[in-house]
Amino acid sequence: MNPELLSVMLTQAGAPEGGPSLNIWNMVMGAGPMVKLVMLLLLTFSVVSWAIIISKAMQLSRARRESYQFLDDFWKSRSLATIYNDSEKYPASPVAQIFRVGYQELGRLHKSRGEIKSPSAADNQSWDRVTLDTVQRALRRSAAAEATRLGRTLSFLATTGNTTPFIGLFGTVWGIMGSFHNIGLTGAASLATVAPGISEALVATAAGLGAAIPAVVAFNHFNSRVRVLESEMTNFVADFLNILERDLLKRSGV
Repeated sequence: MNPELLSVMLTQAGAPEGGPSLNIWNMVMGAGPMVKLVMLLLLTFSVVSWAIIISKAMQLSRARRESYQFLDDFWKSRSLATIYNDSEKYPASPVAQIFRVGYQELGRLHKSRGEIKSPSAADNQSWDRVTLDTVQRALRRSAAAEATRLGRTLSFLATTGNTTPFIGLFGTVWGIMGSFHNIGLTGAASLATVAPGISEALVATAAGLGAAIPAVVAFNHFNSRVRVLESEMTNFVADFLNILERDLLKRSGV
């Protein structure tokens, strides 16, 4: 190809000096009512998603930090009562809250057991079994509740990641339909006539992706961190039940 011809083509393809530049705000304001409604909906999704991302990042970071601190105190302490009192310092720790539920349930069982006068050996063994089963159910119920609390609002991020690209695509299709409708009314089909309307419509697709990508990344990241905390809770429940079972065996003289 002639170098001079190639230079002329590139010059004509580029934006002329002093010509109009890409202005997203002008594109949005120049779009039709339906595209504006779509953009407003996408903006709402994006704002709510970022609010959830920030709050969830703070919540999970604090939950992890306080859980590690509580577990460190738990394994260093020799008294469950002392740990129970110290656990009030870790309100954001799901592991600490599980321990508090288990300790409270254990206290209620001991109180009920103390009301039995002169229990026999068979009664003691039966109570030990009941104690383990009851505390285990309470711990698992509390662990499920804490997992639900940690995972709350994550479903909105998943919904945002799955739906906003299609909402943006709907806005784009609607805008392009309007552009072609105007072409049919005016009879002008030049690129200069079609390009502004199509570029305004494509902003909706870009906005949909802009809302979806951070939501998907955050959902996967937070979901992974929640699974780690759930694993910590499951391990703690097993460890606490093992400690309780060894204590009951010592008391029964086995």
